[in-house]
Amino acid sequence: MSGLKIAIIGAGSVGFTRTLVRDILCVPELRDAEFSLTDINTHNLDMVREILERMVAANAMPTRITASTDRREALAGARYVINLTRIGGLEAFAEDIRIPLRYGVDQCVGDTLCAGGIMYGQRSIAAILDFCRDIRELAAPDVRLINYANPMAMNTWAAIDHGGVDTIGLCHGIQHGARQIAEVLGAEAPSDLDYVCTGINHQTWYVDVRLKGRPVSGAELLAAFERHPVYASQEKVRIDVLRRFGVYSTESNGHLSEYLPWYRKRPEEIGRWIDMSDWIHGETGGYLRVCTEGRNWFEEEFPQYLANADRPIDPARRSTEHASYIIEALETGRVYRGHFNVKNRGLVTNLPDDAIVESTGFVDRFGLNMVAGLTLPDACAAPCLASINVQRMSVRAAVTGDVDLLKLAVLNDPLVGAVCTPDEVWQMVDELLVAQAPWLPQYASAIPDARARLATSQVKRREWEGAARLPVRSVEEIRSARRTGNETVAPDEQIVA
Repeated sequence: MSGLKIAIIGAGSVGFTRTLVRDILCVPELRDAEFSLTDINTHNLDMVREILERMVAANAMPTRITASTDRREALAGARYVINLTRIGGLEAFAEDIRIPLRYGVDQCVGDTLCAGGIMYGQRSIAAILDFCRDIRELAAPDVRLINYANPMAMNTWAAIDHGGVDTIGLCHGIQHGARQIAEVLGAEAPSDLDYVCTGINHQTWYVDVRLKGRPVSGAELLAAFERHPVYASQEKVRIDVLRRFGVYSTESNGHLSEYLPWYRKRPEEIGRWIDMSDWIHGETGGYLRVCTEGRNWFEEEFPQYLANADRPIDPARRSTEHASYIIEALETGRVYRGHFNVKNRGLVTNLPDDAIVESTGFVDRFGLNMVAGLTLPDACAAPCLASINVQRMSVRAAVTGDVDLLKLAVLNDPLVGAVCTPDEVWQMVDELLVAQAPWLPQYASAIPDARARLATSQVKRREWEGAARLPVRSVEEIRSARRTGNETVAPDEQIVA
């Protein structure tokens, strides 16, 4: 399709960018596209450009790869813009984990809700509004923003309501959970399992599960997970919630544990609910650790990435990431069914209309067509509502630079509220604002007052590594783990998970 331009902001997330581009190039009609890459990290941008150019040349495709640190140049004329950014990088992310620990808030991920996710949203939304301004001014009139960056709901909410850009938010948690369900039920092929999910990002629920057309009850699913030799240990939070709610959550054990007020509020209880076989099952700061290791390891991995770029592009190896299927459906008319983050507007009957929900829908040449009128079980809707209220306040705070509203958002977060007093929350937010000031332009005028309050505060804090912290491994330690077959994470692929 001559003239199709796809811009990728944050393309320096090399592994994820490579996956998305390879997926899109599995579609014959899209191989004439231009991929316009932009990132503030020149080194990573050069690496991903080299990989993609080699991939295109090895497969004799007419695809064009361009790269620039000038975002406006990259966005000019784009019909699709994909956002993969992590605003503040690992430096700011480390503060999202470190500072809340001083007040007893133990996060596994900290990129969606809780103190870390709320601050991540403050940084991200400030940047996303800049992206949207450039998109409105320079991109194609019918442009769509595809957002992969967390915090998903907050970022998508801001882009639609305050950025004025048609935006779809995408995540892969639903696909990962579906693979678990298929495995525990003994499905012979992926097509044997049919499911409908609805809720909000990272708190989405498998409200209808069918195996070869037969409805699967919550009791049957619970029994299947409880007898599984691996998941019974790794997914203790998810299984406990399934036992009590009757519905399985899409989200990993570690993620889910920090969105609810029950599982991480007392240090002596955390070990009961997590599993240390892999970071995603609840390790304190686990996502920060693997991202840090991935950054340190990537220079070692780059030659292999480059060598793999010579492989033929095989549609049979296309990933389950939604982006390529959405673009294919819009451009060719082939119907695609998936789960997308969009404005609610009646899609989920017992969640607010203004919220960003993650729910089931179809895409074709007429656009995104969501299934309306779904209703969550009350037990599932309740924690979603608590999170939505926090998200709404967080978005408004990020847009306006309102420190008081930001503090109220953090105070009302389920896990923070289960752990902290109001005075502790007020000081914690001041400390986060001061530490992350370079990425928070909307709060520039408030930073001096926050610093002054910290100088005279009497609220106690502590230096605590958390209930289940592991050290960041050196490159040599990672190399040794890979030699012995004990390495379970592909760190760069996790950057925008």
